[in-house]
Amino acid sequence: MITMFSTSWCGYCRRLKMVLDSEGVRFEEVNIEDDPEAAEWVMGVNGGNRTVPTLRFDDGTALTNPSPAQVKAKLAA
Repeated sequence: MITMFSTSWCGYCRRLKMVLDSEGVRFEEVNIEDDPEAAEWVMGVNGGNRTVPTLRFDDGTALTNPSPAQVKAKLAA
């Protein structure tokens, strides 16, 4: 399972969600504006920045603002 950390106003988040949905990639979305712990996690993996979209994978790794191709490659690995 993928967790996508996002915000309500992020255009990059909307675009990535749309592409992943269209390709059948399942994910859970967490809005960091509503979840302070999630915001802290995002900042922890992004050098103190609240950069979204940030994706967390089951193996604990993260990708920040990835392309759909990067997400699919990570899932295939």
